[in-house]
Amino acid sequence: MSNLIYVANREIKLGFRNPWAYSFLILFCMFGLSLLVLNAQNVVEGFSGTTGSLLNLILYLLPLMALFIGSFSLTSEREDGAWQLLSTYPLRTSSFVIGKYLGLCCVLITIVFFGYGLMGVVSGFMGNALDLLTYGLFTMFSAGLVCMFVGVALLIGSICSNRWQALTISVSVWFFLVIAWPALLIAILGFVPYAWVQPLLSVLTLLNPAELVRLFVVIKLGGGSILGPEYYRWVFWIQKPGGTAMFMIALCIWIALSMLIVHRIWERRRYLG
Repeated sequence: MSNLIYVANREIKLGFRNPWAYSFLILFCMFGLSLLVLNAQNVVEGFSGTTGSLLNLILYLLPLMALFIGSFSLTSEREDGAWQLLSTYPLRTSSFVIGKYLGLCCVLITIVFFGYGLMGVVSGFMGNALDLLTYGLFTMFSAGLVCMFVGVALLIGSICSNRWQALTISVSVWFFLVIAWPALLIAILGFVPYAWVQPLLSVLTLLNPAELVRLFVVIKLGGGSILGPEYYRWVFWIQKPGGTAMFMIALCIWIALSMLIVHRIWERRRYLG
């Protein structure tokens, strides 16, 4: 446990020295405040144009931020020789991987919460503050995205040997999961019998962390009707009293599986040299 805390603390210190983190923070605050200024005359509540735009902004920016910072963190350990030094100590691979994950999540969630705090203060002064439910959902949405995509980022960092490979794969994964996903869904579902559409759609949604978290927030904001009849089961499932708890369990399983894969890859590389 002490080794895990040491790795997490070390990652937090390195993370807050990383200029990439502050660049993303500036972008996040700048675009978020711009949306609030554009809607300065309205009270922002439920699923609206403002919340939809803010949702897309978060969906584009946070996964990219988590993928870059997380994958670079692991590849830099090998490139800079820090891992070769750490591996000479009695440090278990699980302590290293989990400590890395917790440290990165702490840094990114702190930065995101700072951005939300700034947006909340400014929107309060402007008289168009987000209502508490919407604000809480966006905070949960952002934290969930960060936690899931840090797992994906560590997976990328564990298979890449340098930062350039990590950069290329991170951008490709981000484009596939966030930008190209709707077109790919339409293309794939168009070739299967109609009876298979809903089951296949559910499986594919569970495999995409961005889509899974986006669906949850849109439905919780009351925008489930825009998703179409194929998502009827998702709307019913998430709106049930235990929908939030089941979503949190699904999120935990997703993160645990990704960390297990990272641990296996890193452990194998450690003993193969």
